[in-house]
Amino acid sequence: MTDPLVVDAGELDAEELLERLKDEQRVLVRTEFLGSEHEVTLRWDGETFYCDTPTRLHRHDDEAEMRTCLENQGYGR
Repeated sequence: MTDPLVVDAGELDAEELLERLKDEQRVLVRTEFLGSEHEVTLRWDGETFYCDTPTRLHRHDDEAEMRTCLENQGYGR
């Protein structure tokens, strides 16, 4: 497994993040929440997209759901 791509939230747009995930690359997004930095791991297993946050694992069945999550959570600009 290769090292994940590390980006700050909003550094890439949702489409760029999806392309990286579809190229089988994990993406680690650094984001700030309530004054603390947190890391969210984005990944795709070929069928399901995942957003692994410090408190919850989100699963998305298709690109449209994942794109909405990336935009709503501010991970992609």
